[in-house]
Amino acid sequence: MGSPVQWINYKTSDGNGACVLPGERSSDSKLLDAYSEAVASVAESVSPAVVNIEVRHELARDPDGNAPAKAGGSGSGFVFTPDGFVLTNSHVVHNSSSLAVTLSDGRRLQATLVGDDPHTDLAVVRIHAPELSSVELGDSNQVRVGQVAIAIGNPYGFQCTVTAGVVSALGRSLRAQSGRLIDNIIQTDAALNPGNSGGPLVNSRGEVIGVNTAMILTAQGLCFAIGINTAKIVAQHLISHGRIRRGYLGVAGQNVKLHRRLVRRHGLATESGILVVSVEEGSSAHRAGLEKGDVIVALDGHPTQGIDDLHRLLTFERIRMATSLTILRQGEKRVLQAVPEEV
Repeated sequence: MGSPVQWINYKTSDGNGACVLPGERSSDSKLLDAYSEAVASVAESVSPAVVNIEVRHELARDPDGNAPAKAGGSGSGFVFTPDGFVLTNSHVVHNSSSLAVTLSDGRRLQATLVGDDPHTDLAVVRIHAPELSSVELGDSNQVRVGQVAIAIGNPYGFQCTVTAGVVSALGRSLRAQSGRLIDNIIQTDAALNPGNSGGPLVNSRGEVIGVNTAMILTAQGLCFAIGINTAKIVAQHLISHGRIRRGYLGVAGQNVKLHRRLVRRHGLATESGILVVSVEEGSSAHRAGLEKGDVIVALDGHPTQGIDDLHRLLTFERIRMATSLTILRQGEKRVLQAVPEEV
């Protein structure tokens, strides 16, 4: 008689040629189930606060004097306070003649525009209704590259659509339709489509970490959201003042490279600056003595490599505050004192 047969647990293939130990499949399934449960749980908790915003724009009369036509559009938003303040994108509601908000439970409400800021592409609208669901705002400074990111919105009118991906990069800059740069943008591969604008980007705990704002139509997986910490500040000012207060000098300029000899001679922290092209008559820049042909290289000691830096530094805190402008005039460094006005 031969020896008794002994059964041995060999590794089995996973179908791709790789060997898998018994029990590994169940471990992978548990991970996938946990991921699915996290996304589903976030969708269930956040979706009731996500709204569809219908916008109407009144167009100008035609040359024959006929009554103006009305154009429409739609986007997304989310309720971020229990008393009905809704955060969305400025480009969704800017210059609207009327707004209507549809909640996830089907209620359709008239909305009013509290304020919008095209420079950060953020806006706040207000609705009034009982038993409103609202989101929990997170901290975009705690976001990490590679963490799960979940987008909820109404692409092409399909209400409460959920897509999931990861945070692809942090600290991006995106140019708003107004021309100014928006800083601290979150890049994600969670799919966005027209109509997602203004909806929330959420982490696995159901906290909003960004406001979905843009995607690159010719690319795949290149989508962007404004960090929620920026949105908190903007929303606070829009609710308080209806707009964002910024400093204004009254100068038009263009970015220029500086000669290395000038950079070394004056110990400048930047190799570029802002060439003054024109100065508005009676403006704070005019009163400070700024002239056409000057090159601005710093504001209150902060280097200004270009116009975007100047915009970034002219915050509401500088309004009506004495501010130093470091300039180069005919190769010589000077410091002028200006008092930015409010714009």
